[in-house]
Amino acid sequence: MLKNNFDSGQIMFRSDELMEAASNRYKITVQVAKRAKQRRFEDFENVEEIMKPVLRAIIEMSDELTQPEIISDD
Repeated sequence: MLKNNFDSGQIMFRSDELMEAASNRYKITVQVAKRAKQRRFEDFENVEEIMKPVLRAIIEMSDELTQPEIISDD
């Protein structure tokens, strides 16, 4: 089984980054919820992954925010 490498302090920091970058807190909350819902269905395929979908969504979205080269098409 895999363990989460992120502690609650890191999750709070990343969620704060998302909130600060968003123009609308409600909109970013809905975006995180949608991403988590998508990941929840993917987790059924990845039984080894134990990270909760909401935490995974926050981490992914904050990575996309701070490291745009992850999602660039170059």
